[in-house]
Amino acid sequence: MDELDRNILALLGADARMSVATLARRLKVARSTIQARLERLETTGVIAGYTLKLGEGARQGRLRASVLLSIEPRAQAAILSRLKAIGEVERVFTTSGRFDLLLQIAAENTQVLDGVLDQIGALVGVKSSESLIHLSTRLDRAV
Repeated sequence: MDELDRNILALLGADARMSVATLARRLKVARSTIQARLERLETTGVIAGYTLKLGEGARQGRLRASVLLSIEPRAQAAILSRLKAIGEVERVFTTSGRFDLLLQIAAENTQVLDGVLDQIGALVGVKSSESLIHLSTRLDRAV
């Protein structure tokens, strides 16, 4: 990846709907150059897709939480399989340190969140969990 690739990614990170023509104009290169770069970035997996990032307005009314799980050795595959069936679980990350998994959860209200946390805590192989309720977003640089 060179500077042109990084500049393309920066512009698309700010506005994924930006046209090839606009990218070319802003970066002062030919449209065909931008198109070829985009195709290469897509085929090499640097660009995995183009998506919509929801703002706070769309997320209002959703209670968000991070859940840290400590699990039994060799239980990860079974736990991941069960977590995929829980619609409120948006993301699951493996971690290093005291906890094995970090879950991002979104629920309609505290009752639903409480039920989801009970469901997760009851999974075979979960040794312990710690839940952190998200109150407000102070910084969000996620693409």
